[in-house]
Amino acid sequence: MRSLGDDREYIKKIVFKHNSMNKTLIRENRILSALLEVSKVLNSSFDLEKNLSRVMRVLGDFLEMERGSVFLLDHSPKELRIVAAHGLTKEQIERGKYRIGEGIVGRVLEKGSPMVIPNVGDEPLFLNKTGSRIGKNGISFLCVPINFKGQSIGVMSVDRIFKDKAITVDEDIRVLEIIASIIAQYVILWKHYMESEQEKENLRRELKGRYGLPNIIGSSDKMQEVFEAVHRVANSKATVLLYGESGTGKELIAKAIHYMSLRSKRPFVKFNCASIPEGLLESELFGHEKGAFTGAITARKGRFELADEGTILLDEVGDLPLNLQPKILRVLQEKEFERVGGERTIKVNVRLIAATGRNLEELVSKGKFREDLYYRLNVVPIFMPSLRERKEDIPILVEHFLERFNNENKKSVSISPGALRILVDYIWQGNVRELENTIERLVVMSGSSVINTSDLPINLKLPSHEEVLQKESLKAGIEDIEKTSILDALERTGWIQTKAARVLGLTPRQIGYKISKYSIKPTRPV
Repeated sequence: MRSLGDDREYIKKIVFKHNSMNKTLIRENRILSALLEVSKVLNSSFDLEKNLSRVMRVLGDFLEMERGSVFLLDHSPKELRIVAAHGLTKEQIERGKYRIGEGIVGRVLEKGSPMVIPNVGDEPLFLNKTGSRIGKNGISFLCVPINFKGQSIGVMSVDRIFKDKAITVDEDIRVLEIIASIIAQYVILWKHYMESEQEKENLRRELKGRYGLPNIIGSSDKMQEVFEAVHRVANSKATVLLYGESGTGKELIAKAIHYMSLRSKRPFVKFNCASIPEGLLESELFGHEKGAFTGAITARKGRFELADEGTILLDEVGDLPLNLQPKILRVLQEKEFERVGGERTIKVNVRLIAATGRNLEELVSKGKFREDLYYRLNVVPIFMPSLRERKEDIPILVEHFLERFNNENKKSVSISPGALRILVDYIWQGNVRELENTIERLVVMSGSSVINTSDLPINLKLPSHEEVLQKESLKAGIEDIEKTSILDALERTGWIQTKAARVLGLTPRQIGYKISKYSIKPTRPV
């Protein structure tokens, strides 16, 4: 027969076993939660230091690790250094460097197997290089290698204070090895990612260098497209049509095409079709013979003759009068023309680059520009972006103009971040030319060494025309909605203002003011 004492002992064993099972389950749940959280963290981004620091924090939160570090092998000086840590200051992290085989950390990397120091205070090999453990007694140090395909690429270490005797060192090492394995895969992926990004950056720099043009500043994608087109077309014989607003650098691009071509040692002649009265255009372009008109006391070569074997830029080509366009077409197709008042046919070998800020297709549809000439000019179109389409180029343009005008004026003026921000945000209707003139004025007129927002012209600090239009449009839209709502409420309440006000949540005085403001009247007798 069982005694009462036996029963009590039996119950104690069951309770102890039950409590142990509960603790084991809780511990296993924490381990699984930690592994899940580590996976989430490492899948979030390729920010190495940030993510590995978060991993070490997870170990502290879920598994009661006091402090932890991830060391990666730096192959250049052949040493381990801390790339992420939890529970260490920035200075302590910087001190955490070990040669291969040095201290516990260095030995774990060298041997490729875990090491456990039950009490770091009793271990002479424990160097405490970080200086983070002032009182070393009672702290256990667990260190596991970070291996990938049998090769050690780093080490993970944690401090542990064993409060629960049921938890064994073997169990902690098992968990740390699993996490180290996940970290190893992440680090290798991160290295591949960084190599890929570096390749992309090198390629971008290579292309930027390849498609850079002398005296033309622009690193934006839009300008890179222009540079690429220039490089492709420069050595060809094709006619080029440059589209773009005034001040976008069409003349600079035309010069770049010429000086990068096989005609670079021959003349580059520019002519603005809008700058000469219509009656003198033909003479300017094709020349005249002596006596061709009053005042023609000698024969004179025109721009096409002067550009023979070279390049001619016809700027504002959209302003060419219709009666002169067939002669331009003939030069392009037949390479010949006659001077004004002359009968001798003159042959020329000229490459034509045309530029315009107007829509030539629209001019063609309106009969103001010959269709055949348009197609002959539009062999290779290049679109010059406005400055508002390549705002990322504004800071480097500002820097360039500051340097240039500082040198010219023997000054050393810089620009404040606030002032630069206003310049970047401003809508430059005059494009690069307007920006250039503004910087010159600021440098010349500056009374100090820094251009501040207060030094900027008032027009730069006022809202742009587009912003004003948007605000006016929004205000008009709101007023239309308000007027319609009041009119609808009045119609529904039989034009009794107090009722309409109640429907709209207004006071009688407010609705009376708005009825007067919008001149709201009944559409039919009430």
